[in-house]
Amino acid sequence: MSLAPIGEPRHKFTTATLREKKILHEPITCLTTYDYATARLVDEAGIDIALVGDSLAMTMLGYENTLSVTVDEMLHHVRAVRRGVKHALLIADMPYGSYHATSEEAIHNAARFVKEAGAEAVKIEGGEKRVEVIRRVIDAEIPVAGHIGLTPQSVNVMGGYKVQGKTLNAIEQLMRDAVALDRAGVCCIVLEGIPREVAAMITAEVETPTIGIGAGPDCDGQVLVFHDLVNLTFGHPAKFVRRYGDVAALITQSVLAFKADVLSHQFPSDAESYHLPKETQAALETVLHRKQAMRR
Repeated sequence: MSLAPIGEPRHKFTTATLREKKILHEPITCLTTYDYATARLVDEAGIDIALVGDSLAMTMLGYENTLSVTVDEMLHHVRAVRRGVKHALLIADMPYGSYHATSEEAIHNAARFVKEAGAEAVKIEGGEKRVEVIRRVIDAEIPVAGHIGLTPQSVNVMGGYKVQGKTLNAIEQLMRDAVALDRAGVCCIVLEGIPREVAAMITAEVETPTIGIGAGPDCDGQVLVFHDLVNLTFGHPAKFVRRYGDVAALITQSVLAFKADVLSHQFPSDAESYHLPKETQAALETVLHRKQAMRR
């Protein structure tokens, strides 16, 4: 069942739509999604971008950070999401190590996300230092989403998940990064973990749409991790996370209720059980009666 408003048919959201939204000052919505079920729900709710983020390393696979997830693991999840997404733009994260060695390796891995998993764009972290590889991937006809600010794949260099762009030098570097990505032709730029004022400056400076996460309300769009949105994470939420539901509590209540019903023999009920056809039941009773008679 589609959740799109009646009378408003859904159109396929594309990289071209991203630019149109910025020009028209229409907010862009984006959520991470990692499997078929949540992909369908996100897509049918009318979200513009379905991002298969490498955050699935933690939310789905239980890794400590995003660094451990592999290309093959990412591809597995992108394929599942592809089956559930019909209208949203499907962007896949390039995991750590998949684009850091050579441009040729980056193109090869990016092409796998498009050819093997159905992604419509890939996301690459980094600004000026990644521009050359980003240009090469775009030249290979693969749209690229940029990502600057707090880049999780750089957690070891940054010394943790810390807000970026808090000094004048850091702000200048972020501006250079954003302009470089803009000129390289990325389809959007994720701004993560930076002061609102800096995100507003970047958004006003570049023609490319900006998607904020922990970057304030002045970006062209916003993204959240799906599991943060519905409280399916087990850690303390970041400052920018707003929880719109408590799926963890719902799941726990449902599991406990199931356990209680099984232990008390209330599940399954007779109405929840399959029964023999009347003719077969009658024939079976006849056979059982004969066996009982023979035992006597």
